Amino acid sequence: MGSVVPESQIVIIDLGASADEIAPALQRACHDLGFFYLVGTGIDFRLTEELETLSREFFARPLSEKLLSGMAHGGRAWRGYFPVGGELTSGEPDAKEGLYFGAELSEHHPKVVARVPLHGRNVFPENVPGFREVVLEYIDAMTALGHRLMEALSMSLGLAPTYLHQHFTSDPLVLFRIFNYPPLGDRSEAWSVGEHTDYGLLTILLQDDSGGLQVRTRSGWVDAPPIPGAFVCNLGDMLERMTGGHYRSTPHRVRNVRERDRLSFPFFFDPGWDAKVAAIEPRDVAKDDGSSRWDKTSVHTFTGTYGEYLLGKVSRVFPDLRDEVL
Repeated sequence: MGSVVPESQIVIIDLGASADEIAPALQRACHDLGFFYLVGTGIDFRLTEELETLSREFFARPLSEKLLSGMAHGGRAWRGYFPVGGELTSGEPDAKEGLYFGAELSEHHPKVVARVPLHGRNVFPENVPGFREVVLEYIDAMTALGHRLMEALSMSLGLAPTYLHQHFTSDPLVLFRIFNYPPLGDRSEAWSVGEHTDYGLLTILLQDDSGGLQVRTRSGWVDAPPIPGAFVCNLGDMLERMTGGHYRSTPHRVRNVRERDRLSFPFFFDPGWDAKVAAIEPRDVAKDDGSSRWDKTSVHTFTGTYGEYLLGKVSRVFPDLRDEVL
């Protein structure tokens, strides 16, 4: 399982500071670990409290009611509810249930008309009043925050503030998940979600006060406990690919250590579906590192669009849905 290093190595980045302060701090955090806490975002935490309240209300419903919002109703958009064991993040069934959301697109949107996977309307629980409105408000707030962070990340790489936006995120793929982790009970050696990395550019995570998130560092595993008023951010495989490994997509895992349910709210801010996966500069091309990665697959050897990369990954997470929908 690996030992846990008691001292946290995860730094806090204040987005309210000056660009001259943020860029070097962000550069160190992304190079050294690929994880950081984020404060000073301007996000109204009354919104996050309402989101948590409504989520707990939904997950407390009987399974038969939750399945009324199941992913089977989301079609190619891959939206809706999945039960415990329905997702295989690291190749094994996760000890969590969840809801999948994304940008709300009408049936007239070009990508929906073209039947592009992961695009379309959301499947909202109709038995929890206000859930739809709060989720969409949260997605809008996180999308705006993602764009701000792309500017900061561009500057941390010594690039123009608009670089990542112009080349990769002018039309980002945004995915939002709400996960509920039941207690593991007497399965003391089990993991709610095993070791894995995220696929895209950046994950902005809101978590409740339960704890249980761990990050793999060069010296061992460290806890990433919740800090009131802060998000946990981590880099995904695409930013490691684009920087030739200079910035790190760091493995992490989750174990619900409490005797009650744990909630987490990861928001994924990713390249556009049609964005070409490539190094930012010729010097940012790294060697095949598949043998050392958790999934034995190198991000540095992939060529194609982000949509192609993501579809290959997500298809492994939901194999039954892949076979049914695609």
